[in-house]
Amino acid sequence: MVASAASNYPNGFSNGVVIRDIPLVQAHPGKAFWVSNNTALLQGTVAGSDGNKGTFQSPFATLAYALTQCKANRGDIIFVKPGHAEAVTSATSLGFAVAGVAIVGLGAGSARPKLTFTTANTATIAVSADNVSLQNFQVVGNFLSIASAFTVAAAANLAIENCSFSDTSAILGFLSIVTTTVSVNSDNLRYVNNDRISIATTSPGPDIVVANTMTGLTVCDNSSTHLVASNNVAALIEHGALVMTNAKVLRNYVFSVNTDTATGAVLLKTTAITGSGMVAHNRVRALDIAAAIIVPAVAVQYGLFDNLYIGDGTSNSGFVLPAIGADA
Repeated sequence: MVASAASNYPNGFSNGVVIRDIPLVQAHPGKAFWVSNNTALLQGTVAGSDGNKGTFQSPFATLAYALTQCKANRGDIIFVKPGHAEAVTSATSLGFAVAGVAIVGLGAGSARPKLTFTTANTATIAVSADNVSLQNFQVVGNFLSIASAFTVAAAANLAIENCSFSDTSAILGFLSIVTTTVSVNSDNLRYVNNDRISIATTSPGPDIVVANTMTGLTVCDNSSTHLVASNNVAALIEHGALVMTNAKVLRNYVFSVNTDTATGAVLLKTTAITGSGMVAHNRVRALDIAAAIIVPAVAVQYGLFDNLYIGDGTSNSGFVLPAIGADA
């Protein structure tokens, strides 16, 4: 028996639809596009091509092209199928320049879509539009000292969630993952539930480098493992003297082999003394056993609660750092 073709309703149902007594609602207001260059094809689908219609059965071949088919603030979603692989070769080969687009990778583990950075250390995903999100991707650094996977310029509400970031070798990888630029609005940046493993030996830096004042930075539930020492460089966040308002740095896990944190702080580095936010419930393992610092003393703007550190290389449990305070 030959299975019948699946039905496709690209324009949705303005008043909803009920199938087998189950009401289905359209979860997004815009169009849905599909991307895949995986050569393992399901019956009834064709190989990905940017000349296709961008449907499930006839997907585009590249995320870069799919983004050109989106319309700003319409609420479009791009679904990227398991096994898709795409290269980021420059600062312009893949840009997030259409506002309000959600990019969703499908699949689990090594089957998730993969973006590999090649060709130049300036290869980056330039983000220049508000309200863009990326979920469930593998992101791989495969060139010497790639400055940053994402460079954010005048783009508020960027969300990067459930992604993994890794280096190819000891010499090929990322310095940082997200870098903002000076004097732009990148408020409400979300970096949530991501996993980074840094093995490149050339000056590995923080996951997030902030170069502008910002409101609403949210860095939560991430795992950041740095297997090469970069003493006095924070593993997770650096924001210099820039003021953060309503920042939330919560429940992150950092493993670092830094042996000196005296002028850097292993979790978050800043010289700002004004602003607001919470740094709480983070867990840090590093190798500074003399005078470890996870957040500089000048960072008085933050509320610090239940942050634990261990650095003696034994099986001891972590201790509260900074030390528990008391009312005067």
